[in-house]
Formats: sequence, C-alpha cells, structure tokens
Amino acid sequence: MAAQSVPLCVDLDGTLVKSDTLLDTVVVAARQSPRSLLQFPGWVLEGKAAFKRHVSQVAALDVAHLPYNQPLLEYLRQQHLAGRAIYLATGADNLLAERVAAHLGLFAGVLASDGSVNLIGSNKLAAFEAKFPEGFSYIGNARPDLSLLIHSVEPMVANPQRSLRAGLRAAEVKPVRTFIDAASPLKAWLRAIRLHQWAKNTLIFLPLLLAHVRTVGPVAAALLAFLSFGLAASATYLFNDLLDLEADRHHPRKRSRPFAAGDISPIAGVVTIALFLASSLLIAFLIPRVLAALSPQFLGDGQGNFLEWLIFYAVATTAYSLRLKRMVLVDVIVLSGLYTTRILAGSAAAGVMVSPWLAAFSIFFFLSLAFVKRFSELESMSARNQAAGTIAVKGRGYRLSDIEQLRSFGTASGYASVVVFALYIGNDVAQNLYAHSVRLWLLVPVLLLWLSRLWLQASRSELHEDPVVYAITDKRSLQLGVLVVAVVLSAL
Repeated sequence: MAAQSVPLCVDLDGTLVKSDTLLDTVVVAARQSPRSLLQFPGWVLEGKAAFKRHVSQVAALDVAHLPYNQPLLEYLRQQHLAGRAIYLATGADNLLAERVAAHLGLFAGVLASDGSVNLIGSNKLAAFEAKFPEGFSYIGNARPDLSLLIHSVEPMVANPQRSLRAGLRAAEVKPVRTFIDAASPLKAWLRAIRLHQWAKNTLIFLPLLLAHVRTVGPVAAALLAFLSFGLAASATYLFNDLLDLEADRHHPRKRSRPFAAGDISPIAGVVTIALFLASSLLIAFLIPRVLAALSPQFLGDGQGNFLEWLIFYAVATTAYSLRLKRMVLVDVIVLSGLYTTRILAGSAAAGVMVSPWLAAFSIFFFLSLAFVKRFSELESMSARNQAAGTIAVKGRGYRLSDIEQLRSFGTASGYASVVVFALYIGNDVAQNLYAHSVRLWLLVPVLLLWLSRLWLQASRSELHEDPVVYAITDKRSLQLGVLVVAVVLSAL
C-alpha cells in the first residue's frame, strides 16, 4: 500500500512500446522524406537530444498503432482506475511523448527529452528526485534504467534486456513485477527472413529439370544459385518490411511482422541485410567457377550471366519496395517478372537455355498469381468495409471498387498460360523430350482445376494473401503436385 501511494513512472521505448520509437521514426523519415537523411550527420553533431527533436519534426509516428506492451498497458489502466498518478518518463522527444500520452489518456504528466537535455540515465534520475522527493516507482527495460530501478520504491521491468537483468542481480534488486510481451527471437527471425518464401526459388531448377539435364556441374551450380537467390530474397524482404513498418501496423495481419511488432530492432535488420547481400554476391561470384571446374561444356550456354540476373533482381525488388508497389498494374507486372527472373537466373547458373514455351507459360501463369495476391488483399478489406468505391488500400494504388477488374485480369492470364502449355504439347520440342508426350495432356485439366480453385477461394476470402504459401500448405494443392510429377514421369 505504501508503494501504491507514490507516483508510478513508466519508460516508453522498449517498455510501454516494444520498439525503439527513435529508430522507428528514422525508418519512417527514410520513407516519407528521403532527402532528410542527408541532414542526419549535422543533427548528430548537435547532440542526441537535438537529433531526436529534428527527427520528430521531420516524421511523426502514428501513436495509435504503435506495438504497445499489452500486459503492461492493462496494468497501467488498472492503476489509473485506482486513482494512482502515472507519469510517462522517457528519453524520447517531448513531441512524440506528448502525443502518446494524449492518445492513451492515462498519464498525469510527461517527462521527456526537450531538444537540449537527453532524459536518460542520470539525467532522468535527477529529474525524478527533483519532481518526486517522497519517492517513485519505475518500470524500465534497459541497462540505462538500472540506477532508476535501484532507487525505485517498487521496481518493475518490461521485456528486460539481458544486461539489465544482470545489473539487477548484481545490485540485489528483485523486480516486483515483470511484463513480458515478446516473441521468441528465433521465431521472429525465421518470420522476418521468410524461409517459406524460398519455395519460389525452386524455379531456378526448372530449366535444368525440363531440359532433363542431370550432369553434376549444372546441378551443383543450380544448388548454389538457389542459396544465393534465397539470401538475396531474404535481404529484400527485410528491406521491404523496414520501409513498410508504418503501413504494416495498419494491416490486420501484417502488423504482427517482426519489425512492425517491435520484436526485431531496425538496426539488427540493417546489419542482417548487409550480411545476406554480401554472402549472396560471394556465392554468385563462385557459381561460374564451380560450373567450369565440374562441367566446362555447359559454360556460356545459359541465358546470360547469373550475377547479372541476381543484381537485376535486387535492383528490381528494391525499386518495387520504394516506388513500384504503389503504381497500379505496374506492381503486378513487376511481381510476375520477378518469378520469370528466377527461371532465367537458373538458366544462366546451370548453362541450360530456356525454352520460348517455358518463357511464355511463366509470363501468363505468374501474372495470374500476382493478380490473385492483389485481389485477395482487396477482397479481405471489402468484407470489412461497405463504401467499397471510395476506400483505397494504404500503401497501394488500388481501390476496393477495382476487385472485379482484377478478377478478370487474373483469371484471363491464368487460362492463357494453360493455352500456351496445350500448344507446347503438340510442338516438336515436347515430342523430342518426352517419349509419351501425349500423356502431358493430362496436366491440362490439373492446371485448370488448380487455377480455378485458387481464384474461387480468393473470391470467398479463404485464400492466404500469398499464393506461394497457399500452394505449399494447402492439402489439395500438394496432392495435385504429386499428380503432376507422376504424369511427367510417365511421359518420359
């Protein structure tokens, strides 16, 4: 009861909010005002408090969608209802802190950095001792909070860092409450790099498989290309999620992504991006040398150079993240082109030419998958909104009224790919590769069934927004995949 009588002070970054709002603001500034990044070095020289003030003036976080620590937030609401005085005490700039306090409506006052004084560590302790001479309770999460917790009447922690836990043990201070709201680091990183999306990179093996090449050199080169593309793809996913941090927090599903949810620091993300890209480029540099050492007869027979395709893919995905994803129809053309790029990269790595039939089929087939991805996003929003013609998707250029047009585009391109495949079966290329090429006709109804079912489920809002996830997790799709393999093997 004595502890309840003193003011309760709660930190913001990493405590009340799971993320670091300064880093989040920098990321949003990079998206909203890229030119402001040129001013960062000068702002840093002015001191950390001044830097926080400048960044807060350039970009304003949406405080309503910050990743709040829910157990802690519920506790603060209980304390507020009980009449306890609660203060938001943070090293974040006052401009942001006041907006958070106004949004939550729980705080009797705000103590924050003001552009000249950086309110952390000893500065924060001095401010507490001056404002609360009769004592205070404090909730923190990081090593700079150690001195405050030692002097706290009722020390509490939220998602405490390992260094803080070690400091508390050394000081023989035991927190009276711990508020945990964090994902497993391993699970968070696996979600962030999206290992399941590496399934798309199996397209690299397609030229090799369809040409019936089993030589060790091309196979080894294709395996290395798969790894190289996977690392590059994960790096671009991380980059995209960083830039989309603010938009993802408005999305009912994407707000659980690690950066948006505050489970991974943007700094860790940037470091990982650099490491993945460096590793990807190193592997790409080694691929032609491996092919030359194992099977030199395949050198130069592929579609271009693998390293060039990898760089093209990285540039295209970066352009997509920065701008192209918000351009209507251009975004789906780029997405479908990235699928085809994987096939061309596999051709370049293994030294196996891509058939014009495969190229034509992939263009239409993957265009349909790109359209269904956008369609399912709009369909899920349409179920929650009535004024479909006036609502636009945040971060995109589409309106909910575009649903029917996207459906027609996507289904038409999907069926066009089946027509291309049917024409291929009767061509001399297929007859030379398959002893029983007529059996390939069995694949036509399989393709029609899968595409039709895909679009039917999308229309019913039963489709995961990513068709690749759908294909590798849907039981019926896996069964059809086994049937496809069986038909192809019987046609050989």
